[in-house]
Amino acid sequence: MAALGQAPVSLPWAALPAFGLAHWLFSSAESPRAAAWLGWMFGTAYFAAALFWIVEPFFVDPARHGWMAPFALIGMSAGLAVFWALAFGGARRLASHGGCRAALAWAAAMTAAELARSYLFTGFPWGLIGHVWIGWGPMHLAAWIGPVGLTFLTLLAAALSVAAWRKRRALAAFPLGAAALLYAAGQYQGGMPVPAADEPPMLRLVQPNAPQHLKWHPDYAPLFFDRMIEFTAAPARRRPDLIVWPETAIPAVLHRAGGELGLIAEAASGAPVALGIQRFDENRAFNSLILLDRSGAVAEVYDKHHLVPFGEYLPAYGFLSRLPFGTFVEERGYGYSPGPGARLIDLGITGKALPLICYEAVFPQDIHAAPERPRLLLQITNDAWFGKIAGPYQHLAQARLRAVEQGLPMVRVANTGISAVIDARGGISSALPLGEAGFIDSPLPPSLPPTIYSRTGDWPAFFVLLGLVAGLFAFRAKSAIDAGAGRE
Repeated sequence: MAALGQAPVSLPWAALPAFGLAHWLFSSAESPRAAAWLGWMFGTAYFAAALFWIVEPFFVDPARHGWMAPFALIGMSAGLAVFWALAFGGARRLASHGGCRAALAWAAAMTAAELARSYLFTGFPWGLIGHVWIGWGPMHLAAWIGPVGLTFLTLLAAALSVAAWRKRRALAAFPLGAAALLYAAGQYQGGMPVPAADEPPMLRLVQPNAPQHLKWHPDYAPLFFDRMIEFTAAPARRRPDLIVWPETAIPAVLHRAGGELGLIAEAASGAPVALGIQRFDENRAFNSLILLDRSGAVAEVYDKHHLVPFGEYLPAYGFLSRLPFGTFVEERGYGYSPGPGARLIDLGITGKALPLICYEAVFPQDIHAAPERPRLLLQITNDAWFGKIAGPYQHLAQARLRAVEQGLPMVRVANTGISAVIDARGGISSALPLGEAGFIDSPLPPSLPPTIYSRTGDWPAFFVLLGLVAGLFAFRAKSAIDAGAGRE
């Protein structure tokens, strides 16, 4: 029920009662250990329901990888649920009785758990509780408090409503009223107009729709390439100022792709083209984005630095390589090497962009790592790995949230969809549906002034949570001392 808040269902009104029920059960747990087991079971079920698409990559080549699918889903769900188990158990120690203190302890501990899983072990902030508001009014509060802040407010509203209901039913109206005010504030923030530019740059997004099991097939790869060339050369009322192809758009590696790059430049008729390609450097493989300038020369190169464990590289390679594990980058053996880090690329008249390759758009901290504020966020991705049910929609939803957090437009080009131009309020200006080949021409939306969250990141949330936990711990210690003194 809680997972119904995540895309593509996107029903926060189902998720909120579910988290309220979870807090009710937490408040009834007899011990921290019982609470921890409850949190682990709740988390395992939640992550299995929200992230079931994680099995999709294993069925691209089912003969080789299909047997891993159930182990991957169960292992990931149970592993991520450990964060929630620690939160439930820790909150039970901080507040041994129900009421508002227990509600605050549970919301703070669960938010801290979500923050921890966003950073630890390379991080995986997919399916955060605060994501249930993407596409709804409160999403716009992320410009002030980020996804961690949204998570805390969501959990606090659910927990306080339950605590107030248990004490006196009429009291539940107060936290619900406060939640309604926050909703209205987010709705107001999202409804504020975005200043229009006189003549914004024109973009062309190219979506070839190459199924993953055919993408590199020697009989089909040329067809997908020709399709992108055709879309790139298609006439337009106004020629694009930038053309964007998706991640790993062509099968050739960079140093052998001179012929393909020449054809791309010719089809672009002088417009720069940003595209994904693999490249080698001193026997190291990189998942890269390059920019072809108006002459067809490679003007910019960006190497993806936040890689997907087991998908793009094998952690602890020396040990795991002896076991029946591998990566989906089978032609590279050990997978890709990480690039040096976040950097901007100059797109000419379009401005400077922060490139994000696939998974990197999931991490707000990767955007905060940029050396300066860009004009736009540019994501290229291959969501064919994620199937057609939930994964691509959740990936798109997170791209929308990144735009809100930064007050910047996001240009997103996906191999099989969903390619979209997202404005600085998180609205989708134009898009290509999932599973369709085509292209769209769209003006680049304007950017907004830097948001509070773009300046602070998650640090305020970290210190607020630290202060809350410290205060609850001190209150519990004082209560224990007072109880001891009373017995004496």
